[in-house]
Amino acid sequence: MLIGQHLHTLDTKKRISLPAKFRKEMGKTVIVARGWDKCVSVYSVKQWKESVVKFTALSEGQAESRTLNRYILGTASETDVDSAGRILIPDTLKDFAGLKEKVVVAGLENHLELWDEASWKTYQTKAEAEAEKIAEKLAGIGAL
Repeated sequence: MLIGQHLHTLDTKKRISLPAKFRKEMGKTVIVARGWDKCVSVYSVKQWKESVVKFTALSEGQAESRTLNRYILGTASETDVDSAGRILIPDTLKDFAGLKEKVVVAGLENHLELWDEASWKTYQTKAEAEAEKIAEKLAGIGAL
């Protein structure tokens, strides 16, 4: 299971080291793509294929579906995990997420997210302020 957060350094060649405890589950090749809230999502090939089915099931006749497909699928990239456990982050995704030297690798059960450290701290502060309200709403509809 992919859970927890780890602080890593983006090297000068735009590579980030995956936490050792995540490497086996992620496999030798991963998919990097735009994530929500200005982060980079990292999927194992297996998990990506399961996720893509949901996107490709959307009607191409609807402009909103095409937009979402282009936003996520059109910017995704397959990358190999090197012998040191590092992955290359394409410039487009690095710039999209504003990744600088310090990067938080957050496990979200079925995929990873890469966040610029400052953006992660800002997001976490906001999430802490809203978490109880969100939990109450979800409990109210039986989701918790």
